[in-house]
Amino acid sequence: MDDEQRDEGELPALEERSDAWLVGRARELLAIIQTSPIADRARHTDEVDRLLAEAQHRGEPRMVAQLLRSAVAVRVVNNELADSAEPLLDELLAHTRRHGLIVLQADAHALRGRRLLLAGAEDAALTEAAVALAMLDEDITPDVMLGGRTWDMIMASTLLDIGTVLTQLGVYEVADQVMTRAHKCIRTSGGPHLISVHLINRARLLVGWGLRLERIGEDERAAERFATAAAIAVAVEAPFRESLFPRDPNSAAADQNPVIGSALALAQPSEIHIDRLCRLRESLRYPRELVIVAIALARCLEHEGREEEAVAVLGDARSRMYHEAAEPTLRLCLIREFARLSGPEGGERTTSALEHYATELEAQLWDMRESRIATLNTRREHERLSRMHGAIARQALQDPLTGLPNRRALDERLEALAGSPANHPLAIALVDLDGFKGVNDRMSHAEGDDVLRVVASTLRDALRGSDMVARYGGDEFIVLLPGAPLSHAEAALHRAVTAVATLPHDLSHGVTLSIGVVSLRPQETAVRALARADAAMYQAKRRGGNGIVAISAADGPGPGQAEQAQEPLARAGDPAWVLPETT
Repeated sequence: MDDEQRDEGELPALEERSDAWLVGRARELLAIIQTSPIADRARHTDEVDRLLAEAQHRGEPRMVAQLLRSAVAVRVVNNELADSAEPLLDELLAHTRRHGLIVLQADAHALRGRRLLLAGAEDAALTEAAVALAMLDEDITPDVMLGGRTWDMIMASTLLDIGTVLTQLGVYEVADQVMTRAHKCIRTSGGPHLISVHLINRARLLVGWGLRLERIGEDERAAERFATAAAIAVAVEAPFRESLFPRDPNSAAADQNPVIGSALALAQPSEIHIDRLCRLRESLRYPRELVIVAIALARCLEHEGREEEAVAVLGDARSRMYHEAAEPTLRLCLIREFARLSGPEGGERTTSALEHYATELEAQLWDMRESRIATLNTRREHERLSRMHGAIARQALQDPLTGLPNRRALDERLEALAGSPANHPLAIALVDLDGFKGVNDRMSHAEGDDVLRVVASTLRDALRGSDMVARYGGDEFIVLLPGAPLSHAEAALHRAVTAVATLPHDLSHGVTLSIGVVSLRPQETAVRALARADAAMYQAKRRGGNGIVAISAADGPGPGQAEQAQEPLARAGDPAWVLPETT
């Protein structure tokens, strides 16, 4: 379907589209909305929301997280829609925490930082950036369910969002480090659009950095930043032609993107840039672009001896930026440029006083910059240590291979559930992998570990948030389903069996599930309930696997089955598996 059809509101049948198409279309809309007229932005945002609704209907956690991220991003790039981002940000944070999607969780914090900057809450935005950086400082294992290229793209997008917050805060040194890290991901897996976004963001960082350096008299260093930004402006031309941004194929990137056009002009101010910058100035949609273009245009006009026109351009931008809360560092660059070109009106004494005031002001602002970097690093370290402490506490209750709760956590949870009548009926299932030994024998234990991780994640995602999936040992898992009658538990577990059976073969290597499920009887111990679940699981095995056997409270294991089932439990050895009696 072409863009004209989409503009007319004729959407494709979403249920017929692939997961990858939904994610890709959301990325396309995010690129379109940043250059769209205000009247079109709400319509594009509504389409992103429809894509999100379809993803939530399908229920795949990673896809839902990516669509939630897009729904937030299209709002935080638009002042008019920013307020509606808050509930979606809360949902994105809760969703990513639940499913352990740490990179997208860090991105949620970065996007909240961008939202806070629109409201002028710089300190709170700095904290969000520190939290996001601390999360990415951890040793994060790539998610095998996403694939290498998608993983790199998500990591790069998250780093770019963090870098954008730091750039707007004026913490250019740290922003530069973050964008350098993003470059490594983009170099490996980035397509033309992500490369374009990265290069434009980096050019913008360097322009802001250069203007900031000029304010403290570091003209040579500023010129180096402008020169590098201009080189990036040249390099972006090829990927920009293939990016998702709406563009005129017959015009250069510098004629269409204000950051790129301004970078070339600031590096070498001259008459050749004036017409281009005038056209860009007329089509600007964001305050930060207005400042950069106004300063670049004024410098070119000044170079040609047209100071009065330059002052008029800066004065217009200054009045339009007066009530803008975002990016005070860049706004101050504009005010300084306006003062510099306006000239003294009160003679030499006034000039001297203004210069002295400016010197004191710059010294204080530079100290604030140092303080801000120190604050960022302190909060980042605090967050890192807090997360490390939390990780240590979690490790005591977490299986290191799958990330699921371990036997100790299962013991505590089962005791709590069994002791509360509100959680009854309580279904207990024992899950065993069919064909797992063959994976280890044919391939390697490393491949076997990958299969366990994939199956654990799939099993967890197929069940309710209130259900608990724990690794019991080897290739066995225990599932607790509080408040679930046996028939409901059996239906939920069927979803898990189907989800594992339909995994791509290169992820599962053909492994399936055999499950036995029982309902906890009054005053029944965990050992006895698990023995019954174990017996049911072996019945599922004998039936060929890839299925479920449920034993109701009225049933019991067949002759000898209870004793056989208790043998592996006894070998596992956990005397704490005795529950208090319930009344």
